[in-house]
Amino acid sequence: MNQPVFQSRYRIALWWLIWLLIALGQLFLYRYAFGDYLRFIIPDVLISFMAYSGISLVVWYPFRYFNTRTFKLYTLVSNIAITGAVSLFLWLLFSRYLLYFLINDVNLFNQYWKVTLLYRLGSGMFIYGLVILAYYLIISLTHLAEKKAQEARLETTLKETELKMLRSQINPHFLFNALNSVSALTVSDPEKAREMIVKLSDFMRYALSRKDEQLVPLKSELDSMRLYLDIEKVRFGEKLKYSENIDEKCLDARIPVLLLQPLYENAIKYGVHESTEVVNLKTIIKCMDEYVEISISNNFDDVSFKVKGTGTGLSNVIKRLELTYRNKASLKTNISDNIFTVRLYIPYST
Repeated sequence: MNQPVFQSRYRIALWWLIWLLIALGQLFLYRYAFGDYLRFIIPDVLISFMAYSGISLVVWYPFRYFNTRTFKLYTLVSNIAITGAVSLFLWLLFSRYLLYFLINDVNLFNQYWKVTLLYRLGSGMFIYGLVILAYYLIISLTHLAEKKAQEARLETTLKETELKMLRSQINPHFLFNALNSVSALTVSDPEKAREMIVKLSDFMRYALSRKDEQLVPLKSELDSMRLYLDIEKVRFGEKLKYSENIDEKCLDARIPVLLLQPLYENAIKYGVHESTEVVNLKTIIKCMDEYVEISISNNFDDVSFKVKGTGTGLSNVIKRLELTYRNKASLKTNISDNIFTVRLYIPYST
């Protein structure tokens, strides 16, 4: 770590401001204790604290060395004490040398130095202690900031890993179902099987090309879902109908990639697949203030509809919303008049 004082203008200004305050305090104390030497006090204080502030900047480097190595406590304390003694000696030597040239009268200089020496030693040790405490505070704050940054990186990594794991649950499940359907169609309707393979290829190309993206434009997601529904349309024919009512202002909003696929898959699995009647799958998307509302609904056969399955699809979507938006997004379900509806409320962000 470089000298922390020089890492920002704010720290440099704060450093010199603190030394200025210490110098002013020292000036008043000198004025009170050594009023007879008033004409020497101001230059003495300025020289002393300019010298000590420079020495204190250099003290950082041995201090950092001692605190980045593994030393026993008494060794560490001894090293800091020795550094303090050397610093105090250099400060006194430098101050005495400059003051000697400011005070022409040698006897007067010796008298003034002798009177103030003990006070210099006491104040020098006290200020050195403050400098060491300040450096320990800087190191502690730096370690704390690094720890928080590391925790944030770890949290981001875990979040991305969990998101990828949740997404990995989607494609194999869908692909397994689609390939089973293709297998069945190759015997009963080879042309439909070919059409389904082409659409499946386009859908998987989208899914794989966006595998490293967390958020994609809603327009892209809807295009891929239309491919998905086209694939299912090949399976179920006229039994499946779908419609859209989409506010175009919402199309630039970004959502997690393949977020909607489990919802459509549930509608197919528990609506179309279980029903003996035509199922209308409807998508309504509108912008409301700072949110996008996505509503996916389907009717179902009251006789054949059963609440079953592991709930993987909905729980997957809910977990991804939590990981991506924390508590700013929500999912709600509703059953009314033989219509099952899922509503997503997602923050509008481009």
